[in-house]
Amino acid sequence: MCTAITYKTRDFYFGRNLDFEFTYDVEVCVTPRNFPIKFSRAEAPRQLHAMIGMAYVSGGYPLYYDAVNEKGLAMAGLNFPGNAFYAPVRDGAVNVAPYEFIPYILGKCASVSEAESELARINLADIPFSAELPPTPLHWIIADAARAITVEPTADGLKIYENRIGVLTNNPPFPDMELSLADYLRLTPYEPENTFAPEVPIAAYSRGLGGAGLPGDMSSRSRFIKAAFVKSNSLSDGSEVDSVNQFFHILCSVEQPRGCVRLKGGNETTIYSSCCNADRGIYYYTTYGDRTVRGVDMHRCALESDALSRFKLVVCDEFDIVNR
Repeated sequence: MCTAITYKTRDFYFGRNLDFEFTYDVEVCVTPRNFPIKFSRAEAPRQLHAMIGMAYVSGGYPLYYDAVNEKGLAMAGLNFPGNAFYAPVRDGAVNVAPYEFIPYILGKCASVSEAESELARINLADIPFSAELPPTPLHWIIADAARAITVEPTADGLKIYENRIGVLTNNPPFPDMELSLADYLRLTPYEPENTFAPEVPIAAYSRGLGGAGLPGDMSSRSRFIKAAFVKSNSLSDGSEVDSVNQFFHILCSVEQPRGCVRLKGGNETTIYSSCCNADRGIYYYTTYGDRTVRGVDMHRCALESDALSRFKLVVCDEFDIVNR
């Protein structure tokens, strides 16, 4: 059910695994500054910040799963079933539908601080995109190079939490998820010391025992803990290639292989993984059937245009046999 992370080397990176049992025809989509976007209740800015991300485009409208704008602000929505609550439309508030939340924030804001100011005015309202596409229960991570926050719409109101670990999965609510990290304070990427019985010469029988007990199942809490540990201890030389490769390796540690989570509607699978260099506006992705890292550079698109730039996902249909 999805994992999103932030990662900072020389540049700032943001991305996610999209885990689900089915998918719409998603594509990498660039929304330029002059795209005539319409919001259901809120007033659209005269000019948007251009953005790039993964979207399902319906009727010419980009329904973003995750995106990064030209200012380096990033945002992703992840499933939050049973806890997400969208309020009725409220007079005097800026009523924003869940499906337009990402383009609204990224179109107007250049930083997490600006997003927080905007959030103070927003009522996330129970407004569907269409009869066929009702509101999806979501919570969101919003991040820039300096910090990240988690935004959760609940029956008690719109909750905003500082996300210092830079990771988000699904349920339970973020404070409970963050608290669970305390159970793993002893884990280390180094060889463990014998604190169990220092007077007894206990031999380490394997490398990696410092991380013994790190969760490895597919649940959202376990993915949160594992992604946090792997991300926090990942090393990169800071180059673009090494940073992007390392980012995808972090996501790979919590991906969903087909068949390990079987649901009535199908098998939950990591449909795509994304990594966007938020400083450069380059959106990289892989798909379940194609490990090749492919990228789209938003700055090579017509950002002053009023039309979307859309890029179909490339899916591998054969393997590269190098000695044909």
